[in-house]
Amino acid sequence: MNESAKLQRDTRQRRIVYDAVMRHWDHPCADTIYMDVHARDSKISKATVYRNLKVLSENREILHVKVPGADRYDRTLKNHYHVICTRCGAVADAPVAYLAENDARTAEETGFLISRHQTVFEGICPDCRNKREQDTK
Repeated sequence: MNESAKLQRDTRQRRIVYDAVMRHWDHPCADTIYMDVHARDSKISKATVYRNLKVLSENREILHVKVPGADRYDRTLKNHYHVICTRCGAVADAPVAYLAENDARTAEETGFLISRHQTVFEGICPDCRNKREQDTK
């Protein structure tokens, strides 16, 4: 395969991976993205999906969210926080303002060049709470 054909294939595969992330609001893990991509094109391997997720997040086309259990991917690029359910693992955007002053203060006090920070709130989601209430009745 010539080099330009290889580059074109990677671009097409990357677009398919990107489109799969963009179809989700639920912060999917890499395996979920792989299943979506594989359903669209069964020739794309899991390694290709993982590699393209890495490239897309490094290029800030998608956000790589580090949460307990499995890394997730987010279509929302603006700085924001997340909340994770400690029972089912659901991840959602937290509806609180991002505190950029924490970046500046940390940079000032540590000498680090801070680009952003991540905060993950942990708790039990409404679905799990409702299920637990149903189970106790």
